[in-house]
Amino acid sequence: MESPFKADILKGKVGLITGGGSGIGFEISTQLGKHGASIAIMGRRKHVLQAAVSALQSLGIHAVGFEGDVRKQEDAKRVIESTFKHFGHIDILVNAAAGNFLVPAEDLSTNGFRTVMDIDSVGTFTMCREALEYLKKGGRGRNSQSGGSILNISATLHYTASWYQIHVSAAKAAVDSITRNLALEWGTDYDIRVNGIAPGPIADTPGLSKLAPDEITIKAREHLPLYKIGDKWDIAMSAIYLVSDAGKFVNGTTLVVDGGHWLSHHRRLPKEEVKQLSRVVEKRSREKPVGVPSSKL
Repeated sequence: MESPFKADILKGKVGLITGGGSGIGFEISTQLGKHGASIAIMGRRKHVLQAAVSALQSLGIHAVGFEGDVRKQEDAKRVIESTFKHFGHIDILVNAAAGNFLVPAEDLSTNGFRTVMDIDSVGTFTMCREALEYLKKGGRGRNSQSGGSILNISATLHYTASWYQIHVSAAKAAVDSITRNLALEWGTDYDIRVNGIAPGPIADTPGLSKLAPDEITIKAREHLPLYKIGDKWDIAMSAIYLVSDAGKFVNGTTLVVDGGHWLSHHRRLPKEEVKQLSRVVEKRSREKPVGVPSSKL
């Protein structure tokens, strides 16, 4: 689809995207680059990074890749410093690195729980903390007029409860809390806007293929409010809005981009049956109101 944003809306900006070599992270990297930003991507797998950088460069995007694990503070520090040295400044940090797998709570080891927490929540905070000096107003490579922007990729799993996702639900709840707290503190002190995106089911992503394979999603589409799952493009367009001047007064918000999926429930009855049943129940209620005591006289 054609972007609704001007092609140069991010011209001159530098964005660092963790997990930017695949899935939603790569689409965000691509679209930020197409809209004028220079891109640095961080990931653990060298071959994935190289392929992603080559793909971005083939589109005319100024892109580099740095190996690193968000769980390691020394890696976070090194990648952020390398990005600064390469481009001279950093304007946008996108925390898209994540871990996930389906597992019943009783089968989840403490180590498995900790791993997802470390990648999603601790990793998000670590990257934010190490990037502070480069993103804050008047920080390294920045002027004294404005700060940068942070975007944390979350989820909707913890808004209610999710089957076999206790580890990710806990981690993403922490990410949302990090987003709000940093928006309050760093927005006030350093003019850094901190926001999030909570994607719903998104096609052609590792998350959907692992958590909801085709056998499930094909049947589930009929219960989704918009009768479809989303595209990575939808998340990337939301990212552009939040990190660009289009969202300059948005801070501390986690934008849900899921077509209303988290609000949905299976219909117990088809709509026409509900209408007919409603008329019958209403008529019955008028004829004999429920809860009204009858006189014994």
